[in-house]
Amino acid sequence: MMRIPEAMPASWRSSSVEIIAGGVRLSGDLAMPGNARGIVLFAHGSGSSRLSPRNTFVARVLFEAGIGTLLFDLLTPMEDRAYETRFDIALLASRLLAATDWVLDEPAASTLPIGYFGASTGAAAAIVAAARLGTRVAAVVSRGGRPDLASPGMLRVVSAPTLLIVGGHDPEVLALNREALAFLTCEKALTVVPGATHLFEEPGALEQVAAAAADWFRLWLVRKAAA
Repeated sequence: MMRIPEAMPASWRSSSVEIIAGGVRLSGDLAMPGNARGIVLFAHGSGSSRLSPRNTFVARVLFEAGIGTLLFDLLTPMEDRAYETRFDIALLASRLLAATDWVLDEPAASTLPIGYFGASTGAAAAIVAAARLGTRVAAVVSRGGRPDLASPGMLRVVSAPTLLIVGGHDPEVLALNREALAFLTCEKALTVVPGATHLFEEPGALEQVAAAAADWFRLWLVRKAAA
């Protein structure tokens, strides 16, 4: 049975927002702690949404670490019905870029360092968006992601420090992440969670993902803010 850790912290509250991207309206949930060190935009995987319990758990851990979060739907319900659209990395990246523009216009977050957290196909979208924005993005984290779905050319030009997190018992995705890691020329790291499968549903696995992500974002968002 899938196991998601208990939600935390009790102080975490999100506000419903709406993002306009390419003429469509996308629903989002914004959570901003006091004196936020930065903000992380989440790009979920195919067949998922802003309500992903795994991403929501990670978002709450980041909130506890003093980092704001924006979880939003990359696709409309109608778009999400099409398999091809779910794997349209260019489209997904364009939606992430639109959400980034929205954050830059939001008074509570406009001056904060920006990070991306991508899962599955959302990791490729995060890589493409980070490549296009250059130093405007302070850090990227991928959970069980498919950064290989971004082109080698995009991987090579990413300047944001990038962390790839993969389960030790997810051999195919682990191999793909190692190949993608070789193309990255930025600060980079690969964290393998021992005994974890693709969805990190084993006891303690998702907590390790969240802790690694929080450490990475704390390090690089704070450095960006101090620059």
